[in-house]
Amino acid sequence: MTIALYYWPTPNGHKITIALEELDLPYEVKLVNIGKGDQFAPDFLKIAPNNRMPAIVDPDGPDGEPIPIFESGAILQYLARKTGKLYGRTERERVAVDQWLMWQMGGVGPMAGQAHHFLKYAPQMDPPQVLPYAQERYRKEVGRLYGVLDRQLQGREFVAGDSLSIADIAIWPWAMGWEGQQQTLDDKPDLARWLKALGARPAFQKGRAVAAEARQPTMDKQAMETLFKR
Repeated sequence: MTIALYYWPTPNGHKITIALEELDLPYEVKLVNIGKGDQFAPDFLKIAPNNRMPAIVDPDGPDGEPIPIFESGAILQYLARKTGKLYGRTERERVAVDQWLMWQMGGVGPMAGQAHHFLKYAPQMDPPQVLPYAQERYRKEVGRLYGVLDRQLQGREFVAGDSLSIADIAIWPWAMGWEGQQQTLDDKPDLARWLKALGARPAFQKGRAVAAEARQPTMDKQAMETLFKR
């Protein structure tokens, strides 16, 4: 049965398209243009009350009835439990996956998101908001987190075990934005290796390409007003 995916091509959106591709689950994309305010539509808020995408509706829920799910981490956990894949084979392995999934949700995602905001978007606002303290604060914290990740990947092919997991899938789309976050990989060889290896997987390539043409390289004033002031 086809899963409805409410999506826009962002790192959090890419988490779910990559997972669905890796799991070979059928899905239908329903674009939520966050620059135009689609995330505030009443029908979408019934599925995702925090007015954030991605979200899914699985017509084949745990009791055979449809289930809506918001929050990318919760969606990844649900899909992994549903299929019995990408979540380790033992409870010890699942704990490791959960640790690194939560590390992404509470660390890399928010910190890299703030870095993007203050380094790229805030200076383009009207009037421009160039805040050196905020820029340096989030630039340095993202660098610290990527150092943690590089050390974790020493001698490892994957983040949380000996096989691909939802932890890898959650972290990769954000870490792929390292250049926009003003980071370097020169001192992080294991992170660089991991990014390249996962990027070569067909499911990662296909998932990241979903509706890529919909996202514009620059954000207009109205989109920034919608995203950052509403």
